[in-house]
Amino acid sequence: MKIKEVIVVEGKNDTNVLKSYVDCDTIETHGISIDKEVIEQIRIAKQTRGVIIFTDPDYPGEYIRNTINEAIDGCKNAYIEKKKARTSKKVGVEHASKEDILESLQHLFTYDKNAQETLSREDFLSLGLNGGKDSAAKREKIASVLHLGKPNAKTLWKRLNMLQKTKEDVEHLLKEERKSV
Repeated sequence: MKIKEVIVVEGKNDTNVLKSYVDCDTIETHGISIDKEVIEQIRIAKQTRGVIIFTDPDYPGEYIRNTINEAIDGCKNAYIEKKKARTSKKVGVEHASKEDILESLQHLFTYDKNAQETLSREDFLSLGLNGGKDSAAKREKIASVLHLGKPNAKTLWKRLNMLQKTKEDVEHLLKEERKSV
């Protein structure tokens, strides 16, 4: 499988694992403190080939993802669930199976700072996605179905809006979940 876009990862282990599964080029951030040169390298790659941000499903990975998305509009994002990318002691893209990595790369969405809000904060709350005893489980299911990692409430609300999901879309996802239980 050949990937046209440049994939942004955190380090060389991520690069090595990805290159063992797909034909791709990567840019490594070398951790949480992304310097201006790396941001500029990503910006150029975005303009010429496109960029997929594929960072670890942990706090540093989310910080890196947010930093890049804020600096460079229109990047594609791939997420992998923490439970699919961990060993007993570590979490990271490099620990995921080939199948899980390939699935993550097939479910991309583009970050757009200017996307119209399709799901109000009030609708989000009325759906029980924050503040209830089962809110975390509901968020986890929606995030899993949509391949959005495991975001907290605020981040899930932002990502649902980036995907242009409406209250009705989310209600449908929640109803489907109840049918499968």
